[in-house]
Amino acid sequence: EIEKRNHRRLIKELDLVSFHEEVGAGLALWHPKGARIRLVIEDYWRKLHLEGGYDIVFTPHIGRSYLWETSGHLGFYKDGMYSPMDIEGQEYYIKPMNCPFHIMIYNSEMRSYRDLPLRWAELGTVYRYERSGTLHGLLRVRGFTQDDAHIICTPEQMDDEVLRVLDFSLNLLKGFGFEEFRFDLSVRDPAKPDKYAGDDAMWIQAEASLARALETRALPYKRMEGEAVFYGPKIDIHIKDALNRTWQCTTIQFDFNEPRRFGMTYVGEDGKEHEPYMVHRALLGSIERFFALLVEHYAGAFPVWLSPVQVRVIPIADRHVSYARAVVQRLQGAGLRAEVDDSSNRMQAKIREAQVQKVPYMLVVGDREMEAGQANLRTREGVVLGTMTVDEFIALATAVVNEKRLI
Repeated sequence: EIEKRNHRRLIKELDLVSFHEEVGAGLALWHPKGARIRLVIEDYWRKLHLEGGYDIVFTPHIGRSYLWETSGHLGFYKDGMYSPMDIEGQEYYIKPMNCPFHIMIYNSEMRSYRDLPLRWAELGTVYRYERSGTLHGLLRVRGFTQDDAHIICTPEQMDDEVLRVLDFSLNLLKGFGFEEFRFDLSVRDPAKPDKYAGDDAMWIQAEASLARALETRALPYKRMEGEAVFYGPKIDIHIKDALNRTWQCTTIQFDFNEPRRFGMTYVGEDGKEHEPYMVHRALLGSIERFFALLVEHYAGAFPVWLSPVQVRVIPIADRHVSYARAVVQRLQGAGLRAEVDDSSNRMQAKIREAQVQKVPYMLVVGDREMEAGQANLRTREGVVLGTMTVDEFIALATAVVNEKRLI
């Protein structure tokens, strides 16, 4: 069962993604069908974020060494970064993360407590050096797109924002068909407070806020003493797939390091400057890793709304091809991703090929269907649902897509 769902095999068989030595290890090429799925994922992500009160930002792929010296990356994570580029006598690095760019946007003007909270999100591609022996399909790559966001708020807004992002995370993941989750709360080691950035009071308040959010929603969690990274406590959300494997996916992470390093401030009600709280969160982790998870969870048979081709129209003979193409045009006009198999193969071979490619719906058309303006519907599981009008099928398929049902 595990091999049947192996994403490295399925992305090749379904013509979704490929890797090439000529391009470089750990660098994925997205083929048209894989890119179509990715576009649907990203469009859904953007829609939810815009509806959820986020603003979308865009940042460059490279930045001056100043950014990475200030953030601490050159001091702590240089081995995970790529070599610098000399541009007009200045050292530039390809970015390993998006955070410093978002902070620079924040610091581009003086902020007031009236401006907060700010919620900025980006699908930002980052590059990190991974040893070739650790690379593993799309699960571990050298270039990947993180669904990053930073929430910048006052201490008084913190509880509401943490609860809001927890609800938002679960809503997004449930949209992809995941219903079972495990929650870990990583906190600092109370015996070693000197290991951590930030004030003692900030840690106490942040840990309490994360715990309160989980408890408010009655979500059982494991408290992981000493597992927090040095710059802040976090919630990790693990999702359970079809084989009952758990995958660490979402991180909701306080950051007490970067705001101080970059001198982030806002003017409070008292007219004085204060340091804001910053919550970093990545919901899908990375598009590449989440895509691999979806492939394995669904064994490549994606829900209709995610399927790169939702409908394949199969003409029985050459004389039915024109009608099949007209049906495809109507389906595409209704917003469905449809194509016609006008090859010279026999009907049963066309059906088998569509099933191998895990196309959710097949519409078979012959003389009777052409005369009546209908099509004969069957699913990739081999279930024959029978003859219906094109409009009836459009209504059926559109409802399945809108409700994000499997089929």
